Amino acid sequence: MTLQDLKVLCLRYGLKPTGNPGYKTSWITSLMAFPALALQQLEEGRGLKSPSFACVQNLGTCLDEIATPTDEQSALIKISLEGRRIQRYPDRYNQEKLIAIWKAKNHLEQVIDFLSSQ
Repeated sequence: MTLQDLKVLCLRYGLKPTGNPGYKTSWITSLMAFPALALQQLEEGRGLKSPSFACVQNLGTCLDEIATPTDEQSALIKISLEGRRIQRYPDRYNQEKLIAIWKAKNHLEQVIDFLSSQ
């Protein structure tokens, strides 16, 4: 690869050269080293890291507080997902609020599943 090709490749992934940017070896070294460095940083707890068990428990507490929808709320959510909206305000606002809480609950469940599967 040319020096320009190596620069483009590094820029695509947000990597900087390890030395003088005028030398191909500086760009090649960055490309070869970044996977191992990224994993080492994860193990050291630098940058992106796993939350503590207590933090995940707090997410579970939040999920418990949200609870589960009643049969009527579930029906309103289903019809809302079909694109139907209540015409009167503030009922429409409350319908949107219900949908938002339901979406947040689903996302929290996904987050807990992702973090628990490590």
